[in-house]
Amino acid sequence: MTAPSTYGLSSEARNLHWLLTNLVEEVPGIQSVAVVSSDGLLLLSSDPDQTARSREARTAKGPRGSAADLATLVSGIGSLTLGAAKLMEFGKVKHTMVAMDEGSLFVMSISDGSLLGVHGSAECDMSVVAYHMALFVGRAGHVLTPELRTELRKSLEAESTGGGR
Repeated sequence: MTAPSTYGLSSEARNLHWLLTNLVEEVPGIQSVAVVSSDGLLLLSSDPDQTARSREARTAKGPRGSAADLATLVSGIGSLTLGAAKLMEFGKVKHTMVAMDEGSLFVMSISDGSLLGVHGSAECDMSVVAYHMALFVGRAGHVLTPELRTELRKSLEAESTGGGR
């Protein structure tokens, strides 16, 4: 994974980028990671190219276009499970896992409706991924303030328009 530029970001934002990079690099089988705000906007991603890529140019299995595709999936699954929890009156959703033939999708609540989504290969150890996601959430949850979410979103927008490079 190529780390996105963190030049000009606050120390909290740089720390979140560092935590995300470590999650991807240290846990075998993780393909991509996205942090999504409660309104479904991508805040942080392991995708070195934050902007949409051509579907034909993508050769790896997984979300087809970019980190935005993973964010869309994470947001949708988060919304669906939140609705199910309300309907069944079982309390808050802590995490969700979708196991498929050739990979897995993990979604975990961070704070204030923000979500951490991980796309894992078929070979990944699901318990190891879940453990490291919980560590990330524990470390990131208390610093993911509205101000930091705004900073991360603006950083992604700047990179997608070429202003961050």
